[in-house]
Amino acid sequence: MRFEGTDRYIATEDLTVAVNAAITLERPLLVKGEPGTGKTELARQVADALGLRLIEWHVKSTTRAQQGLYEYDAVSRLRDSQLGDPRVKDVRNYIRKGKLWEAFESDEKVVLLIDEIDKADIEFPNDLLQELDRMEFHVYETGETVRARHRPVVIITSNNEKELPDAFLRRCFFHYIRFPDAETLAEIVRVHFPDIKQELLAAALTRFYEIRETPGIKKKPSTSEVLDWLKLLLAEDLGPEDLRADARSALPKLHGALLKNEQDVQLFERLAFMARRQR
Repeated sequence: MRFEGTDRYIATEDLTVAVNAAITLERPLLVKGEPGTGKTELARQVADALGLRLIEWHVKSTTRAQQGLYEYDAVSRLRDSQLGDPRVKDVRNYIRKGKLWEAFESDEKVVLLIDEIDKADIEFPNDLLQELDRMEFHVYETGETVRARHRPVVIITSNNEKELPDAFLRRCFFHYIRFPDAETLAEIVRVHFPDIKQELLAAALTRFYEIRETPGIKKKPSTSEVLDWLKLLLAEDLGPEDLRADARSALPKLHGALLKNEQDVQLFERLAFMARRQR
């Protein structure tokens, strides 16, 4: 069982090594990187390439680790008992299975995505240590122990919004997805837009990297954002000449796809103003 990338996902050599190392070690793969660099999509493509079902657990700021295991709906059981519902006799009727339980009880090996783990409380990763290590957990309401029938391929993503506990990191294989260089990004673009003209692609990527490397920019545009931008450029039938920067238009065409806050828009407007004054 090896991952070599797919036709729709350009995986660098170091990324494929990381995925296969995590599979061999049977450790969770912790993937960090800038937002929009394909961390979530990686799990989907690994599942597709290996022919496995994907189970996605998207973490929010309010998510608790227990929700990944199961939740006991005591309120519904109390209400049903007051109404004389016979279901109250079996507590299993009020146990809602979480994503980890779903992955553990699967008859076949699956890929489990725990997406954006750094959004949750700092204790969230620690609360999953034993479950991800031993691949089992106890259901106190029923007295049963749920064990993984097949150890899932676990991929955990993080946008680096907060540090993760050392005890959690020790149990993971780590990989940081670096922002792609121009050659790799060009390959990614061609996967999505195979008919794009070379002249437009070269001009667009030159302009894109100029924007990313502008000193003082607050939010650098990502891979997903350059794909959105190129989709708009193609829809508007713009050519390379429309992308050239000059003193009067420091802002790129259709800049709303690339610049996502007013500070960065104002930065480019100031640069244009300064360039005009120097003439």
